[in-house]
Amino acid sequence: MRWVVDLCYLLAAAVFAPIVAYRSWRTGKYRRDWGQRRGFLPQLPPGRPRVWIHAVSMGEMNSIRGLVEMWRARRPDLDFVISATTDTGIDQARKLFKNLTIVRYPLDFSWFVRRAFDRIAPTMIVLVEAEIWYQFITQARARGIPVVVINGRLTEQKSMRRFRWIMPIARRMFGSLTWVGALAEEHAERFRRLGVPADRITVTGSMKWDTAQVADSLPGSDELARAMGIDRNRPVWVCGSTGDGEEAIILKAYALLRQRRPELQLMIVPRKPERFDEVAELIRQSGFECLRRSRCPDDDQPAACVEDGRHDFDKLSPSEAGGSSSAGDSAEPCRPALDHAAGLGRRGDLDAALPHTLGGSPAVRLGDTMGELRKFYALADVVFVGRTLADMGGSDMMEVAGLGRPIVVGPHTENFAEAVERLDAGRAIRILSGDSSDPDTANRLAEAVSDLLDDPVAAGDMARRGQEIVKHNRGATERTVSHLMEIMERAQHYAS
Repeated sequence: MRWVVDLCYLLAAAVFAPIVAYRSWRTGKYRRDWGQRRGFLPQLPPGRPRVWIHAVSMGEMNSIRGLVEMWRARRPDLDFVISATTDTGIDQARKLFKNLTIVRYPLDFSWFVRRAFDRIAPTMIVLVEAEIWYQFITQARARGIPVVVINGRLTEQKSMRRFRWIMPIARRMFGSLTWVGALAEEHAERFRRLGVPADRITVTGSMKWDTAQVADSLPGSDELARAMGIDRNRPVWVCGSTGDGEEAIILKAYALLRQRRPELQLMIVPRKPERFDEVAELIRQSGFECLRRSRCPDDDQPAACVEDGRHDFDKLSPSEAGGSSSAGDSAEPCRPALDHAAGLGRRGDLDAALPHTLGGSPAVRLGDTMGELRKFYALADVVFVGRTLADMGGSDMMEVAGLGRPIVVGPHTENFAEAVERLDAGRAIRILSGDSSDPDTANRLAEAVSDLLDDPVAAGDMARRGQEIVKHNRGATERTVSHLMEIMERAQHYAS
């Protein structure tokens, strides 16, 4: 079976290699760590108890921070290796786990996996959520290495549909798992259907409830507000972890909202960094100024941060002011009104020339940095959680609830169904009925945001209920660590 799977991978690689190469050229993805992807990981000393934890990307990496800290405190003798699939996951791992070994997850060819195991020599493997690959799982089993899944989830729409096509392989793969800590009973049932024995599954709940910080403010949020020119006396709408197709709807909704609330400030934080420039261009095409966080360090002035730092008319050179230079003629993203403003001569006139600008700062702020999403959320009066208007599975709304902010989401929240169910039952979230395919969704989104802004008492009650739900659902990390320690002790006993 191993060689059959390898052959399938090779055929798939032949088909998709040109697509991957094109995406790499366009977005910069898939360019890093190709040695490690082929199993050339650091050669670690054998004979020491070692845990290999794999989290795909940034969200999964954030969810294991508390688990790693708790486990290390209880077992300081253990070595930990953290791996990720995406660039953002690797970068976040290096921020969170500075003293641990951080590696790229190998491609699932048998010879790459074998080389990786030889170099890491793990005593135990922990997979976060549902990152399950055949060669990795079966080779670990052949070596007697226990493999467990934590925060385990399988969606009916995507995961189960995909595994149905390869059910014999899936059953062999899932049947090799030592233990699964499932998010909820419906996920546990799906793991059973795919071949995990019932006595190897425990419903632990989601560790993301534990990582959701319960607070009304966060360190660094005030500095972020100053850098981006946010007026704390005016309402702020933050749209976080947005996906392709959602920003256009958000900008339409914002245009509608500004008709009644011209003071409303909008901040958009796309989920994927390769889309930052695309979203900046979309903001420009929608007729708004765009202020990018990447060009606004905390010690800078917001007027200096519009695209190329020349938003302040007083700082323009004469040639730039006249618009005759090549720089002035270039079609730079997010600067729709500057050419018109260039001949006015006074900062007050510049402000007046920017119809979508409040107090001299652009009306739409773009969060085009990584690792700051929570600080953006902490500035919000209302939050829309992205990847929920299109069929993308949703994003983490538990961290928003922990910060005590009213939440609006679309109907596509499959990856966070359990969290949405609890927040909805507790009246701590508003779920839109339409998605990105519905032409009326922008109107519905604008209405939902407007309702929350118009009734601050109801919005405050909704936010407080969200914080209470977060507090009530804590404990998954403790339960998970207890199970992992038992499995690790058994693994060490059998190895000795």
